[in-house]
Amino acid sequence: MAHSTFIAAGQQEQEQMLSFLDAKDFDDLFKGIPAALQTDDYRLPSGLTEMEMIRHIRDLAGRNDTHLLNFCGAGFYDHFIPAAVDSLTSRGEFFTAYTPYQPEAAQGTLQAIYEFQTAIARLTDMEVANASLYDGGTALFEGMMMALRSTRRSRVLVDEGVNPIYRTMLRCYTQNLNIAYEEIALRDGVADRDAFREALNDDVAAVLVQNPNFFGCVSDLSDLVEMAHHVGAMVVASMYPISLGLLKTPGAMGVDVVTGEGQSLGLPLSFGGPYLGFMATRKKFVRKMPGRIVGATRDKQGRRGYVLTLQAREQHIRREKATSNICTNEALCALRATVYLALAGRQGFVDIARTCASRAAYARKQLLQVPGVTPAFAQPFFNEFTIHLPCEASGLVSRLLNEEIAAGFPAGRYYSGMENHLILAFTEKHTRDEIDRLAGAIGKVI
Repeated sequence: MAHSTFIAAGQQEQEQMLSFLDAKDFDDLFKGIPAALQTDDYRLPSGLTEMEMIRHIRDLAGRNDTHLLNFCGAGFYDHFIPAAVDSLTSRGEFFTAYTPYQPEAAQGTLQAIYEFQTAIARLTDMEVANASLYDGGTALFEGMMMALRSTRRSRVLVDEGVNPIYRTMLRCYTQNLNIAYEEIALRDGVADRDAFREALNDDVAAVLVQNPNFFGCVSDLSDLVEMAHHVGAMVVASMYPISLGLLKTPGAMGVDVVTGEGQSLGLPLSFGGPYLGFMATRKKFVRKMPGRIVGATRDKQGRRGYVLTLQAREQHIRREKATSNICTNEALCALRATVYLALAGRQGFVDIARTCASRAAYARKQLLQVPGVTPAFAQPFFNEFTIHLPCEASGLVSRLLNEEIAAGFPAGRYYSGMENHLILAFTEKHTRDEIDRLAGAIGKVI
């Protein structure tokens, strides 16, 4: 076919599209955008050579301050990543890995997902896990939808200690659905059992909680799980995976669905992504799970092989009847988590968790010696906790940036009345000298 024929065909399709949309021309498609927000002056710079572009990009990258001593957490944590994680996951075999629909051509990808599922199931003490969730927030939403489908109820109770970013996502996803969404306020930094007991009834499909919660407070959720189960509701818990090296597992608490953010398992902070959601559940709920589930099988010759199971692509194209909105694959991020966990090993993972907890305990002791600093809550914690300051936390954080210290996360950004509260996180990367430097800098500002 001649080039001119291609052009003519394209013009004909454009005309058909415009006619279908009742638009006069291409510009008419943007009439819904206010004129003040439209522009014809894009001020695009002239083209650059490869050498000039590299120099320009390096100059832009150099403006980022990469020397900050980082004590921020709030759901995303600066853990050490062994060099082998980058080395192994940057191999060419993984560059084009996508959804492995053809098992005969994707055994490596399928096995990697299978190993990831196995690691997550063991880590959470649950019976089955899946893959391909996008991040911790959407994973929690998917867990909630699992509970709605399983119970055929429409009311959801969410603890206020759940990450406020996740709760914003939940409100966004549920605002146009037939779901009664209700948030339960905290008491003394943890889930208010009395408030949940009063709110629970036969209409509740799911109770959504987080452990450790946004303020770093740790709580055994077993009693809350029992309360929910008593009225036939399911419990969906968002967990910080590194904490499971020390804390009671969600499986041991009786949780029905476990979700979480997998960034701490070998993924860099990287200005917000790409990250990795994970999900695990009881076997009786497996057919309600979204995403991809890889199973092990045998071929006709008795050789071990891996295939996608209990899920079909068609579930994604059924509009409001679809199982979930997961249509792409997060296998490369899941591979990083799998390699990280394999490198750490069972005891190594426990050692990492213990080191994080130890650093946080030392930091809390040092910070509480600063005049005016008091603990926000008298609750156990893992590697993150909240302190009360005699000044606004956001102002203190801003001033310490000049000292090349990212001192933590101001709780007042999401919680009204907590403007003087600061959330700090500590990992195996922080030394005692760095923690002493933080305490000294906070004392100086106060």
